[in-house]
Amino acid sequence: MPDLTLDKLKPAPAEKIKPFLDEILSKYEEKIHSIHITGSAVTDDFDPKSSDVNSIFVLKEMDLKFLELLAPLGKKYGRTRVAAPLIMTPGYINSSLDVFPVEFLNYKLLHHTVFGEDILENIEIKTSDLRHQCEREIKAKLIWLRQGYISSLGNRKMLSQGFADSISGYIPLFRGLILLFKKQPPAGQEDVIKTLAEITGVNTDVFVKVLNEKRKK
Repeated sequence: MPDLTLDKLKPAPAEKIKPFLDEILSKYEEKIHSIHITGSAVTDDFDPKSSDVNSIFVLKEMDLKFLELLAPLGKKYGRTRVAAPLIMTPGYINSSLDVFPVEFLNYKLLHHTVFGEDILENIEIKTSDLRHQCEREIKAKLIWLRQGYISSLGNRKMLSQGFADSISGYIPLFRGLILLFKKQPPAGQEDVIKTLAEITGVNTDVFVKVLNEKRKK
């Protein structure tokens, strides 16, 4: 069997993802550069009942046959909340750091390499690229919030629901902002929100409240 390193994952995500990884590696191991578990599965925020196990498969080179191999497995493993993996190559990663600095910063901060070389650990994010994306994302989210308010027609429940559904998308952005203030971004979502408040002086209580509401679902 392939040499998987799952011991640093908590039991719940490890048990969910192992059969999926075993099946993929048994058929395609030689062409895979590395596999990385990302997101909440490597943090204390992981909820076995509601959290997906996210992963990145880095192929030595892009191969459509691998996508054909994965396609029929989506339904099988989706039932156990194993999300469809992101597929990349080393070349794609190197050429995309300036385009998706927030995303790759979060992959770097929150990942565990379970197979192959840890290609994410030493990626370098340029501050200028990170600042540009953070500014763009903040402005886009402000527009979304205004549209959401108008669409809700003043319905507080509908607006709260929409905000709760989108709160997870704010956390990676907040980690980017924290790094721009030259602080180490925390792993936990609530810690991220509190750290942002500490370094900016902005009241972020509403984000904590929305995050807690989402967890109650």
